[in-house]
Amino acid sequence: MTEINNQAVVVRSRPSNIPQAENFQIETRSIPALENQQILVKNQWLSVDPAMRGWLADADNYLSVPAGDVMRSLAVGTIIASKHTDFPEGTQVMGWFGWQTHAVVDTSAIVQTITASDIPASLYLGVLGLNGITAATALDKVGQPQPGDTVVVSTAAGGVGSCVGQLAKMQGCRTVGITSSPEKMQQCKDTFGYDEVLSYREPNLSARVAQACPDGVNVYFDNTSGAISDAIMPHLALHARVVVCGTAAISSWDPVPTGPRVERILLTRRARMQGFILFDHMDTYPDYVRQLEEAIRQGKLHYREDVSQGLETAPGAIAQLYSSQNTGKRLIQLPD
Repeated sequence: MTEINNQAVVVRSRPSNIPQAENFQIETRSIPALENQQILVKNQWLSVDPAMRGWLADADNYLSVPAGDVMRSLAVGTIIASKHTDFPEGTQVMGWFGWQTHAVVDTSAIVQTITASDIPASLYLGVLGLNGITAATALDKVGQPQPGDTVVVSTAAGGVGSCVGQLAKMQGCRTVGITSSPEKMQQCKDTFGYDEVLSYREPNLSARVAQACPDGVNVYFDNTSGAISDAIMPHLALHARVVVCGTAAISSWDPVPTGPRVERILLTRRARMQGFILFDHMDTYPDYVRQLEEAIRQGKLHYREDVSQGLETAPGAIAQLYSSQNTGKRLIQLPD
């Protein structure tokens, strides 16, 4: 193993805001000998996720990555050496392997073994991975949509939001997406099937939400917080459910930003607002994977991928994600 060199993206410094390319450096590292129960994975696909911003910028985040560590990420790869009888060489796996070409890990880092030969492996980092399973689990367990409900989704064209909109439609809901550019608005309508799509750049978003949701918002799937959520909260319907899944619109939590108080709205509408992190629900992860795999096979669940080539594109990938340059799930493909 020592003759194989590993190229790794290492956190150079903790950013105060959105991570930039200069916060990382690419290092060549030797691959250590495998210990008992360990595997060596050759990565093929690396994930780029909005949550990475919090992992880097906030030292108290639930998954903070310190300077000097390989950037944490989910990845899809193939086991090329193994000291675990349940995970032989040649097995394709998805797990916490990081932004690097090779990873020596304990098998606890594996999220799932990929066995489906009729589905692209890259989907297990997007619509069949953290994004899709977050969407399905949070919508089901927290949003609890009912047929006829109006479901509003922020970052509606994103990896999570695009899945939420489609899954809500499958359950008989009316869907309203909120996104940025005209191109993404069109994508939300044509590809992801939203009934209505609004731009958060509109001068009076709250008034547009009122027009699009005349009977109120039954489920708000919040991926942004900030001014976008401020515009939606006054329009919650009686017994509404708010899923807090992300805070992409907040540039920094130091100092903590302020905004309108929501307690009165939650009280008078008897609404429920709950945070969601997928790691609390890993026991049901395989069940939702199977459900979404079947939806993919039946052509009911659509997706878009935005792929860059090579590890050298990783350092600037998070910044590009937050500049709305991506047109689908952001991935990095590594050469064979």
